[in-house]
Amino acid sequence: MNKQLKGSLYLLACSFVWGMAFVAQGSAMDYVEPATFVFVRFTITFLALTAATPLFTRISGGPKKDEPSLKRHIMAGSIIGLVLGVASMLQQYGLVHTSPTNSGFVTALYILIVPIIGLFLGQRVRKVVWLGVAISLTGLWLLCVGDGFSINPGDLITLGCAIVFAFHITLVDRLAGDLNPIKLSAIQFGFGAMTAAVVALIFEHPTMQGIIDCLPFILYAALISGGVGYTLQLFGQKYTEPTLASLLMCLESVFAAVGEWIATRMGWFDGQLLDGRRLLGCALMLAASMIAQLPERRRE
Repeated sequence: MNKQLKGSLYLLACSFVWGMAFVAQGSAMDYVEPATFVFVRFTITFLALTAATPLFTRISGGPKKDEPSLKRHIMAGSIIGLVLGVASMLQQYGLVHTSPTNSGFVTALYILIVPIIGLFLGQRVRKVVWLGVAISLTGLWLLCVGDGFSINPGDLITLGCAIVFAFHITLVDRLAGDLNPIKLSAIQFGFGAMTAAVVALIFEHPTMQGIIDCLPFILYAALISGGVGYTLQLFGQKYTEPTLASLLMCLESVFAAVGEWIATRMGWFDGQLLDGRRLLGCALMLAASMIAQLPERRRE
């Protein structure tokens, strides 16, 4: 199996576990506040990955002789962990006011924001990407704008989350290339947990009973979406360029819609079934994500 295909499969699996976590993340907001949820979730993920690091090192044949130092891992992990903590808290605050489906699709706007960040880093942005931006904004309007031409506050908060996630993807591409993915993932969650803890202690009122009541949702988000999903992202981006990586990861929005539909039909979650207008908005945003990745036709 070539490296490009391996990386794509890692990122596809990553988008699946991320998308299926939106219902759990939304349900948890009935019991705990956003930063508290992120703090507990990230702490569990940090502990699980720290415990698993020696096992993965042994399975992979022991530490590599040319592996970068722990100091480099901590420097990179602290930066991407801080950014991930901010993005995750924004996503949770958005989920207080919007549905898992909306959150999944608006978060997926990072597919278009990543190449725009590249523009400021001196990378040329192709015309087809700007076409994707226009189509995506149309889809966002259909998906998120309700009666009376008002946008749900949660959608705007989640848009901020998408911007920060785009920076996370860009930073992972630039900082994580030759680092150990398991070790780096553990470190980023440690710093992300500390970031969320500061916000929770200043602005929220954490209770142990609330944490216990939503423990199943926290464990799924911590061990599956966090421990498995974000580690798959680090593995996948080792072999995949940022634009293709963001395209594959944005498919979490599709899985988020499917997850909410299943949970609503089964009576597990009081969500919304997709009507015609929202389906069209979702389709346009997915189309924009695909169009943004089309190769540019070169003149002979």
